[in-house]
Amino acid sequence: MTETQTSTPREAFEQLMAGNQRFIEGVPEHPHQDATRRALIAPAQKPFAVLFGCSDSRLAAEIIFDQGLGDLFVVRTAGHVAGAEVLGSIEYGVSVLDCPLVVVLGHDSCGAIAAACAAADGGQVPAGFVRDVVERVTPSVLAARAAGRHQSEEILAEHIERTVDLLLERSRILADRVTAGQTAVVGLSYRLTDGSAQLVAARGIPAAVPAAS
Repeated sequence: MTETQTSTPREAFEQLMAGNQRFIEGVPEHPHQDATRRALIAPAQKPFAVLFGCSDSRLAAEIIFDQGLGDLFVVRTAGHVAGAEVLGSIEYGVSVLDCPLVVVLGHDSCGAIAAACAAADGGQVPAGFVRDVVERVTPSVLAARAAGRHQSEEILAEHIERTVDLLLERSRILADRVTAGQTAVVGLSYRLTDGSAQLVAARGIPAAVPAAS
């Protein structure tokens, strides 16, 4: 049996953000990274959150949230675009591992968003499967611009929020758990320069936790 998992979406969110605050302040605790922890979780895992983020090398989840082995169930793709494999992985995290929190993590200076913006402006679309990534991000760019949101941080927030909603629209398992209060889905925007993760969308966390404007 592993350590007791964080039991509620709010507690999981607060644990995650407390780790990010330690990272910002330069006082990480590096929890759960020793031989004792490794042996403890070898029989089974009990992470407290599913983290679905961009594959960017500057977005190492366990580092920026100051977590360790067995704490986060991490799924990553360029531009955090969600296909069937991603949805299945997230559903595994919530239905099998019983994670009370799902996080969509985007960041500024995202290459996928920049490429989608360029393509929307008539620029060249990348070749190969990179094209598929760009095409999946482009609707977020177009939606943001249609709403008069043209700044890069506004487009990023739009893409994060649309991804949160996409997960809930496509996964009945996830949507049902959010409705039942068993799981929350949040969208965070990470700032590369200061290391902070800002809340931009929340589905299922009590209203006392505000979303960033």
